[in-house]
Amino acid sequence: MRLTHLLGTGLLGGLLLMGCTPSTDSSENPDAPVAAPVATDSATPTGDAPDMDSTATAAGAIDWSKLDTGVTKVAPSDYDYPFAPDSQPVQSYMDYFDVDAPTAQYNLTVSMASNEALSKLLDQLGTNYVSHEIIDGNNLKMVVHTTDAIPAATYDYVIEEAFGKGLVLPIEIVP
Repeated sequence: MRLTHLLGTGLLGGLLLMGCTPSTDSSENPDAPVAAPVATDSATPTGDAPDMDSTATAAGAIDWSKLDTGVTKVAPSDYDYPFAPDSQPVQSYMDYFDVDAPTAQYNLTVSMASNEALSKLLDQLGTNYVSHEIIDGNNLKMVVHTTDAIPAATYDYVIEEAFGKGLVLPIEIVP
């Protein structure tokens, strides 16, 4: 009985990590590629959805409109950070990454809020997700590694949740 419970819990946890949910409808195929508009320019203006070419589509492309929060960007200098410039976390970040206090405050806040964007990406990537990392320092970004089925892309995600609301997390998809 206990082994069955553990196996069931492990299976459910695995499905949640992959962004899947058990379904009784056998007509759905969560592994089927979905055609979506492809950005014509990977250098997207900060916080805006990429310009779309209505004639271009590619199987597996990320639908960035599903990540568009509609939140107005906040200038990093105008944000009320949860970390004081002289706090130990900010000082440690500054020392380790050789950045100034405002950059450290921004990076600490955005990296802590990055799961918001990652969960939305995982919903689309499914089994095409390989791994992700936060690149720290002067040019913070989240790099999401995928299978070759997903084309390379970049996007500036504007955080929606209260913690980090309006700050921008640059995302880079790397097959």
